[in-house]
Order: sequence, then structure tokens, then C-alpha cells
Amino acid sequence: MKNRADTDAMFRAEVPSPPSGLDKLKWYGPGLLWMLSAVGTGSILFTPRVASAYQYELLWVLLLVVFFMWVMIREMARFSVVTGRSMLEGMHTLGGPRDWAVWVVFVPQLFAAAVGIAGLSAIVGSALQSFLPGNSIIYSVLIVVLCTVITGSGHYMTIERLSRFMAMILMLLATVAAVVVFSDFQGVATGLTFQLPEDPDLYIILPWIGTILAGSMGIVWFGYWTATRGYGGGLIEQHDAGGSAPEQSFDNRVEKARAWMRVMTGAATLGVLGGLAVIFSFMVLGAELLAPEDIMPEGSDVANDLTRLFSETWGVTGEIMMLAAIIIALGGSILANQDGWGRSFADMTLILLRGKADAGKSHWSASFLDWVEKRTRSPVLHRRSLKRAFIVLVTGLVPVIIILVFEDPVQIMSASGIIAAVHTPFIVLTALFVNRSRLPAALRPGLFYSGVMLLSGLFYLGFAVLYLVQLGSG
Repeated sequence: MKNRADTDAMFRAEVPSPPSGLDKLKWYGPGLLWMLSAVGTGSILFTPRVASAYQYELLWVLLLVVFFMWVMIREMARFSVVTGRSMLEGMHTLGGPRDWAVWVVFVPQLFAAAVGIAGLSAIVGSALQSFLPGNSIIYSVLIVVLCTVITGSGHYMTIERLSRFMAMILMLLATVAAVVVFSDFQGVATGLTFQLPEDPDLYIILPWIGTILAGSMGIVWFGYWTATRGYGGGLIEQHDAGGSAPEQSFDNRVEKARAWMRVMTGAATLGVLGGLAVIFSFMVLGAELLAPEDIMPEGSDVANDLTRLFSETWGVTGEIMMLAAIIIALGGSILANQDGWGRSFADMTLILLRGKADAGKSHWSASFLDWVEKRTRSPVLHRRSLKRAFIVLVTGLVPVIIILVFEDPVQIMSASGIIAAVHTPFIVLTALFVNRSRLPAALRPGLFYSGVMLLSGLFYLGFAVLYLVQLGSG
């Protein structure tokens, strides 16, 4: 049985007082930023296709996955609120070969990030080409460049304020569009009866399930953004970790940490419900516009078909409104994804190259980078510098190359889907183990949240198996 010193090892030394009352609303920005990162591919690309094929029959699946997602992002942020470290640093503490879990996440996600940004930008470019003169490739490249400039040069609060505005406009436009065309109340009721369609097409359904709200890394990002915002006291730099003895009592810190987790839960709820509103709106558009016309769009054609069909209902005004909703959804998703991937790649690099002081070992790469920092007086391994470098290179330059080389980058997004399918159960189940074994007993997830995390991991594990079998069978 562990003693208090062992269970308190990763608990931050000091916990500031959390906001209360209406002041909590000022702290909900991470939820809206996460919402923007989550509604891109799943809502625009796959939801209308699923709704075109099955109307509202799979609504219960959407609600189930949304519930799982709420629990998963909440549990990822739990670790950051309590410890001041990312979940990836929690994975760093696992036994076995040094940093094996971090390597399993890091390398494939470099590819997934570049492909994902390229695919999202290609859909935006296609949507712009349908309304404006010019080439979709040019628009796609310009979107990547613009988003890279914003995320690479802006501070977190700038991105959060921009995300708040974009998220509110997106929810308004998507909801109004859905209300205008909605008519099938009976279909919605049928979609809540937990029944599968006859002869379901996994080629259509599985990519949708894997991209509802967030992929594997999107689950992790909510913890980054809440920590960056200052939840629980914010992120603790590695050189500050393990400092002096805590000035606050253990019980006082536990009480304040629990209050911060309630604020974090509110932000997670806002983000998940906002994302659900957007995805359900696009389900309505697919069921009410695409299904009657027997249209099953491929790739970036989804944006064009929805814009064209909605314009038949509301004319030019409807066309502009639908185009704006699609561009805001995907453009906001690119911004948030670049920021999220940049932060996570920077964190993983620090973990892999520097390690922890208690490892008792130096690494040649760390020594080399220390030498560079001393000679150039440049903070080579500061989180902000690394984040910007990864944003510019991995989510900026490489996606531009992919857009210019591949005729339709959306087609290679399936490779990113494979990575998400495999990583999601790994990340979820590993995070459950980290929270249950590394946090103080008073702040660990209880039976309910632990059970739901276990079910979520098994659900996505089953999904991953089906998805890989379906890809293997062609």
C-alpha cells in the first residue's frame, strides 16, 4: 500500500483559488477551442454522407460517442489540472523501455498531422472555388499559410478569442441551416431506438465513427488548452518540477483541485454540446438535402453539394450562409489542430530529448542542444520555440507540399484515419491507468468515470479492429 508521499508525488505543490460564480464563464474558452478542433472532418466530410445513406438511423451512435468523448477529454484534463503536466508526461512515467508510449504516439502523429491539415485545407479550397474565381489548389495553399501565420505567431489567448467568435458563428449558422430544412421528427425518434440499419456499409459508417468530435490526439489537446489557460495553476515547466515543499496543506490543495475540475467539466460540457449541435445540424442537412436527391458525395464534393442544394432553399443568401459555415468549421479546425499538434509535438520532444532529472542519465542530443543554446543564446528547447517550429514545418510546409503533389489530398486522409483508429484505444486505456496509478487517491477517477473510460477504450478498440479489417478487405 502506497503512503501519502508516494501518492502525492505528482500533485502540484500549490493550487490557486479557482473562479466562482459567473467568473467561470470567462474560463470556458478551451471548450470552444476544442470544439473547433473537433468538428472538422467528422461533421463536414462524413456526417452528411452517413445521413444521406441512413438519415437519422445512427443518431444513437452519435450520442453514445459524444458521451464517451465528454468523459475522455475530461479525464485527460484531470491529469493536467492535478499535476501541472500533460498526459504525455504521465505516459513518460510508465515502466518498460524508456518513453516507449511517447514514441508510439509521436512518430505516427507526425504523418497524421501533415495529412490531416492538407486534407482539411483541400476541402476549404474546393468550397471557395465553388463560389469564387480561381484554382482550388491556390485557395488551399493560402488557407494553410494564413492559419500557420496565426498559430505560429499568436499567443494562446489570441487563438482562444478567435475561436470563441468562430465557434459561436458556426453554431448559429449550422443551427439555422438545419432548422430551415428539418422536417422528419419521426426519423429522429427512430434514430434513438438503438437499432442498426439493414446491411450497414462499414465503408461509410466506420470513418464517421472514428472522426466524431475528435481523433486520438484531439482527445489529448483539451488537457493542453485547459492547462495553458491556467486551470489548476497551469503547466509546470520541467525545470520547475519537484521544487520546494508545498506551502498549502494537502487537504486544502485537494479541495481547490476538485473545484478546478468542476470548472474544467463545465468547459468540457460546453465544447462537447457545441460540437454535438454542429454535427447534428450537418446530419439534418445530409438527411433532408442529400438523401432525397440520392446523392452520396465523395471527398471535397460534400461541401459543394451541400452549398448547391441549400441555395435551392434560400437562394444566394443560403449559398453564402452554407459556404460560411463550412469555411468557419474547417478553417477553425485547421487553426485549432495546428495549435494542438504544435503543443503536443513540442511536449513530446522535450520528454524524449531531455527526459526527467530522476532518470540519472544524460543524452547526447540534450548535451548537443544545451551547447547550441549556450552558443546562440537561443532557447532551442523552450516549449514556445518548439511549438512554432512544428507548426511551421509539420503543419505548414509539409501540407503545402502534399497539396501541390497530390491531386486530391482528401483521398489520403484515410491513412490519418488508420492512425486515429489504432491510437485512440491505446491513449484512452493508457490514460486510465496513469490517472488510477499516478494521482493522489483523493483525486483519482472514481468507479463511474473509470468504468466509462474502460468502456470507451474497449469501444474504440472494437472499432479499430473492424476498421482495419474493412480496409484490409478492400
